Parts: sequence; C-alpha cells; structure tokens
Amino acid sequence: MMQEFTALDGAIPIDKPAGPTSHDVVDAIRRHFNIKKVGHCGTLDPNATGLLLIVLGRGTKLSEKLMSDDKIYEGSIKFGESTDSYDAGGELVASLPVPPLTVQQLNDAATAFVGDQMQIPPMVSAVKKAGVPLYKLARKGVEVEREARLIHIYSFQFGKYEEPVGVFRLACTKGTYVRSVAHELGQKLGCGAHLATLRRVNSGKFDVAQAIQFEEVLKLTPRELERHVIPFLKLAAG
Repeated sequence: MMQEFTALDGAIPIDKPAGPTSHDVVDAIRRHFNIKKVGHCGTLDPNATGLLLIVLGRGTKLSEKLMSDDKIYEGSIKFGESTDSYDAGGELVASLPVPPLTVQQLNDAATAFVGDQMQIPPMVSAVKKAGVPLYKLARKGVEVEREARLIHIYSFQFGKYEEPVGVFRLACTKGTYVRSVAHELGQKLGCGAHLATLRRVNSGKFDVAQAIQFEEVLKLTPRELERHVIPFLKLAAG
C-alpha cells in the first residue's frame, strides 16, 4: 500500500545569499528541521545568489526532473582581469587594458554565444574526473583534460556598461557554466574577463520572486515551513 505524502514531501524555493555552498544550505535545513532526505536542484557557486530549489522527503525523487529545467541568470562581468576560476573568487592570472566598449559592442560579441555549443567545464568546478571533483585537483595545481558538454544559450544580452563592468541577463539550459561564458567573452574581446556577480532568477516555472530568504527559513518552525512547501503531486504534475 502506497504511503501517503506528508506536508514536507515537496520542494521549497530558497533565495541563497553569497557565502554558503549549495550543500551548506541543504545541510543546514536537514539539521534544523531534522528531515532525513534533503537535496537541491542545480548547484550555485558560493559567491552566486538567487534561486536554489530545495527538495524535501519524497520530493527528492523529482530532483532529476527539476534539475533539467532551463535557467535564467542576471549578473555582471568585469573586463580586463582574468582569474583561474573564471569568477571573482579566483586568483588573478592576467590583467590587460580594456578597449573602449559600448553596450552595443558587448551585445554584438555576445550573439556568438547564442545557440548550441560545446562547453568545457572550468577546472575549478564540482565536475568529477575519476571520482575526484576538479576543484580538488585544481587546488593541487593539477590540470586535466575535461570533456566538453553540449549546452544551449537562448539569449545573452547586456543592459548596462560602466567601464570595466557590464551587466547582463542570460537564459540557458542546465549545466551551463556562466563563468566560462564570461571568460570566453573576455578572450574574444582580447582583454580577458571574469564573472563578477551572478544571481539565478529563474529555473523552469520557479522564480526567485517566489523564494524565501535562506536566513528566514532557519527561523521557521516545522509547521511554518509546511506553508512554504510546494507539494509533491503539484511538482510531479508540472
């Protein structure tokens, strides 16, 4: 006989702050509410903020389905400085003069990234090689060959530019490394670049406007948490 779903079988959209890893958020919720099964649908780097969909209880069975949704990000790219991780958390590896740029020029260059492409994950990433996360190898100064992955970028547009920082919005498929896009755009423009800030604003039918702040979640009682949970059957039908 099938067990009935509880009010904590489902998902809760969290607005992750900069600092904690996605796993930190999962771990904190698991311990705070004493829920055995907790997971997330799509890693956000520690410095990234925004929508992190947390699955609870039997909602974890829908992780793969929810993880495969398309994503929308907003962020900023700093030109003239390249880092080893392709974002602001890495070590500076090159600094070059930034040519005069306009929003139009950035958008013209960004069009080359729209569509299907094979993307090589950065060394500082959670992708595993022979069972070992690449970032652990990178910390030891080891660089290994990475397998390129097929991704699709639906749109990539800049709305503002104040030298040396451009503000953008990007819509893409799962598994897209936005910091790799920032790095490659910098190479294309001949001055280098890195991802300065990143915020996930949408994943499938979920929007960050519906999300609850991570700090606020940890102030809730289990009964209060139930009011924020999207039920399993609603998720499965979506």
